[in-house]
Amino acid sequence: MTKPVSQPATILVVEDDPGDFGLIRVQARLAKLESGGDSIIWAQTLTEGVAATRRNKPDIVLLDLSLPDSSGLATVQAMHAAVPDIPIIVLTGLDDNALAIAALETGAQDYLVKGHFDHDALSRAVRNALVRNTLEQKLAARELELRTIIETEPECVKQLAVDGTLLDMNRAGLDMIEADSLDQVVGQQVQPLILPEYREAFMALTQRVFAGESGNLTFEIQGLKGGRRWLETYAVPLRNSLGQITALLGLTRDITSSRQAEVELRIAATAFESQEGIFVTDAAGVVLKVNHAFTKITGYSAEEAVGRSSNLTKSGRHDAAFYAAMWESIQNTGAWQGEIWNRRKSGEVFPEWLTITAVKGSNGETSHYVSTLTDITGRKAAEDEIRHLAFYDPLTRLPNRRLLLDRLQQALASSARSGREGALLFIDLDNFKDLNDTLGHDIGDLLLQQVAKRLSTCIREGDTVARLGGDEFVVMLEDLSENIREAASQTETVGEKILATLNQAYQLAGHEHHSTPSIGATLFVNHEKTVDELLKRADLAMYQAKAAGRNTLRFFDPEMQAAVTARATLENDLRAGLQENQFLLYYQAQVDATGRLTGAESLVRWQHPQRGLVPPAEFIPLAEDTGLILPLGLWVLETACAQLVAWAARPDMAHLTLAVNVSARQFHHEDFVDQVLAVLDQTGANPHRLKLELTESMLVHDIEDIIVKMADLKKVGVSFSLDDFGTGYSSLSYLKRLPLDQLKIDQSFVRNVFMDINDGAIAQAIIALSQTMGLSVIAEGVETEEQRDFLTRLGCHNFQGYLFGRPLSLDKFEQFMKN
Repeated sequence: MTKPVSQPATILVVEDDPGDFGLIRVQARLAKLESGGDSIIWAQTLTEGVAATRRNKPDIVLLDLSLPDSSGLATVQAMHAAVPDIPIIVLTGLDDNALAIAALETGAQDYLVKGHFDHDALSRAVRNALVRNTLEQKLAARELELRTIIETEPECVKQLAVDGTLLDMNRAGLDMIEADSLDQVVGQQVQPLILPEYREAFMALTQRVFAGESGNLTFEIQGLKGGRRWLETYAVPLRNSLGQITALLGLTRDITSSRQAEVELRIAATAFESQEGIFVTDAAGVVLKVNHAFTKITGYSAEEAVGRSSNLTKSGRHDAAFYAAMWESIQNTGAWQGEIWNRRKSGEVFPEWLTITAVKGSNGETSHYVSTLTDITGRKAAEDEIRHLAFYDPLTRLPNRRLLLDRLQQALASSARSGREGALLFIDLDNFKDLNDTLGHDIGDLLLQQVAKRLSTCIREGDTVARLGGDEFVVMLEDLSENIREAASQTETVGEKILATLNQAYQLAGHEHHSTPSIGATLFVNHEKTVDELLKRADLAMYQAKAAGRNTLRFFDPEMQAAVTARATLENDLRAGLQENQFLLYYQAQVDATGRLTGAESLVRWQHPQRGLVPPAEFIPLAEDTGLILPLGLWVLETACAQLVAWAARPDMAHLTLAVNVSARQFHHEDFVDQVLAVLDQTGANPHRLKLELTESMLVHDIEDIIVKMADLKKVGVSFSLDDFGTGYSSLSYLKRLPLDQLKIDQSFVRNVFMDINDGAIAQAIIALSQTMGLSVIAEGVETEEQRDFLTRLGCHNFQGYLFGRPLSLDKFEQFMKN
């Protein structure tokens, strides 16, 4: 493999002229291509050059076309054949484009005309050749890998031209058509191998594929050595990088065995037809004759059936498309068979296996239909029972270990594809043996049945509860968060619900019994883990729960357990913080284009007695998840409105507006409008100084409810600003309906607004949209004068960011205001 192009290279120069070699070496040094004192190797003949490449393994070869022992394109051919993996740059004394192109086609990566290139040209040629060579090697490796996959595919993979000529075929396909090698059949037509009655359909399929469709076909062939096979092929168009269809790509499997099996089944059915119901109809479907088995199965006597339409047993369970496909099959192949639901004379709907065969006269026209039917009610019930016994626990009717392992394997594959996490909860009943020993196994079975029912109420549809045996149960959770910590939290929530549910008293045949579970949990995390490894991890975690005193939940992963514990601790601290008034508001200035302070955004901070000042990024998401955002948001609103009242009494601050962030959960609460109005009334705050900031993501759900609530608050003077505009999913059709006052340009666009053309264009579009809709606009995250000036030129006249002031506590903000 060649070295990365950013590193100096070892260069072999094959040049018989010492003067030319000296010039090349000088240019290489000027281009800084050397990797050391001996990194430029000189050979004066082709023979010496080939030997030097094998001995020194250079990164690139500069090859003169005219050497004492070789000249012209033969020199390139010989060198490329000797060292095919090392890129070659041809050196020629002639500025001959035809010669250069021929050299490139022979294996060279580039060419240089001696005396007409400087060190920059040499550097570019060397580095471009190294890059191309690396890419070509990777491409060749990928092509080899794909070819290996295709060659090992057990089914035929082939490519055909539009005229049916074979372009390529793997080994499995060659075996199907009895070819000894690809050379024997490539470029040949495949139609002669297909039996005559299927050739027209095959050509029609080929034409559809080259028209851009896909399709499948079943047909019979006769191989090159006389063997006959039934094949089923699925064909799709193969397109090049321009989207043009270049070939038909077909995947074909040999279905000879299954076809023979079908014939044998028909023979068996004929042999036992006297045991099956039989009825014969004319071409119009009028019943002409039935046998005794027909009467026994359907309840209709011969007198009741003959002369009536065969539809007399129709159940109504199948739609028109089902019957259309049935009769299409009969018309095309002369027969149809399959499972169908029919109705007895008593009205009972039952499953039957029905075979319909067309009887043709000497003129080839259908004269009658012979139908045989078998009542498969018993067989279906037996199949269901066998399936249930195989996959379900007979005591609890829950999935057993076998079904759990199958579902777990599928869940792992699904998790690997989607990136979403899954989890296993291994549940063992504490002291279950004591119950069996004291009250007997019958009572123990009653407990297991009730536990199974309770577990089923603790999970979502799509999750699985299984019984492994004894008192061991497993809960499998799917489609959890992609974030491992969030998935662990979701798993913990289910585990806590199971603990609470299974801790409730049981009534067991007149005995009140209390039982507790020990639960071990593990996430899928590494999708390469096997099913057995995951079960083992959950089992080990369960024993950790036992060791911790039983009736508890433990995670296998210590870090995950620590994260869950830390989250629980933070949640408890958060609740305590709300009760103990540990929260306070910080204020960040908002200014106009002249630098005049027009208002502030209120930002909540948590002054924890041990943790210190906790930033909102650490506790706001937790508050959202736990619902604590509702009391916290109400406190922020009350505090902000009280501050507006305090400022209103000060002439220098009475004009300030105060922006309050509102979470989606808070805004969608049914009492939100009433809460805001109550706070305004209780504090006496001027609603025209209160600005509520909403986020774009809030607009995804129930836009009508949002519009109504905004309109109610707008009536009393409250204004609205749409925060983080441009980062969410809001529709312009929704935006024009919202009673907004302001759009806020997200700091992600402001950061590089005058350096990144896209960010600048987005900011300009937001400002233009605001002006069109009659809205004010404010840019957040403004940190430099260049950003402010650029935004001002675009038409933005309100700003917020570190350039004007960081978030400050109340006393520092008011001091900032004075200054």
